[in-house]
Amino acid sequence: MASELETILEPISKKIFSTPTPSELVIQDFAVIMIIASIMALISFKLKQPMIIAYIAAGMIIGPYTPPFSLITNIDMLNVFAEIGIIVLLFVIGMEFPIDKLKNIGKKATIIATTEAFGTFTLGYFASQAMGFSLYDSMFVALAISVTSTVIVMRVLEEMNMVNEEAADLIVGVAVIEDIIIISMLAVLQSIASTESFSFTEIGISIGFIAAFIIGAIVVGTRTIPRYVNIIEKTRHNEFLIIATLGVAFGLSVIAFKLGISVATGAFFAGVLVAGTKMRLTTKNLATPIRDMFAALFFISVGALMDIRQAQVFILPAIALVVVSFFAKFFTVWISAKVQGFGKKTSLRSGFGLSSSGGELALVTAKGGSDVGATSSFLLPLVGTMTIITTFLSPYVIKYGWKLTDRITKKVST
Repeated sequence: MASELETILEPISKKIFSTPTPSELVIQDFAVIMIIASIMALISFKLKQPMIIAYIAAGMIIGPYTPPFSLITNIDMLNVFAEIGIIVLLFVIGMEFPIDKLKNIGKKATIIATTEAFGTFTLGYFASQAMGFSLYDSMFVALAISVTSTVIVMRVLEEMNMVNEEAADLIVGVAVIEDIIIISMLAVLQSIASTESFSFTEIGISIGFIAAFIIGAIVVGTRTIPRYVNIIEKTRHNEFLIIATLGVAFGLSVIAFKLGISVATGAFFAGVLVAGTKMRLTTKNLATPIRDMFAALFFISVGALMDIRQAQVFILPAIALVVVSFFAKFFTVWISAKVQGFGKKTSLRSGFGLSSSGGELALVTAKGGSDVGATSSFLLPLVGTMTIITTFLSPYVIKYGWKLTDRITKKVST
């Protein structure tokens, strides 16, 4: 009886204790990632904190820099998923902004967004240089702190039932234009960093490529993509629709990459083009679960690449840069909104609403510098720490900032 049992169990035990194949390691790593991420997400939900913090924490737990050992065997596999996550994430974000909506945002929002983005970038750059950062570290971190998360800000405004306020409309408009500016600036920085040339000629060439890509994507895309999607819509097969639209997203991402532009730029404008079709809402609903999974993997990969052993190196600079970002954004938005003719209440509320949030695009920016080998190893955990801080503070800054604005305007009126 015992020998029969041993005969049955022998192949099973050999299978369990044998050296796993590469495909088995991928499955094993994926299982660890999903289990740890789900546990951290549950904890975050119970504590009423944003999921982005949970995913970054999960990445830090499973990553190679967290003692005593890494829980995953292949960090490169996680990076591949992260790249897919960036493309799907920016594709879905782009679907929020059809061409007509971008046209209607208006000149005032464009001026405020430009002032905020370049003002914060400039102050962030000089602050980073004062801290002793290298040229490219300073530029990429300055770009990262210039970001405002449309998703986080809108979620907070919805919870406060303030989405119909004039300030809310202005905040969304500025955030949309700012996203386009930041993505374009990221493409320029990556292009310059990858060629290791900082001449005005190289900058002009990079900007020319980006402008040509954006104009080409919009001019050609608006004449082809909506027709393509509408033809697919007639089949009444949702799986065909999601495959085709993701094909557009990855196709434009590849074209952008071949031109030396960030894949995020290609994915974003693919979303903008699909947003102009009749099937925008259906496509968005189909793509959102895919976005949620791969976006989670992106944030997890950021956490996994954060070397917490360097915490004493970057924690103080992170806090200092958060303060610089807050004041730079608040004053540039407040002043430029006043100059554009908005009232004191709207200007102050917009300043608070756009002042604190970094979010997912800040991490995309930081990873963009890492991907081209232009930034130091501490930059990603630095921006990750800043993102955690600003994501946590954003609801409180907006909530109490708007209450403070109400008090100030009431005192002035009386």
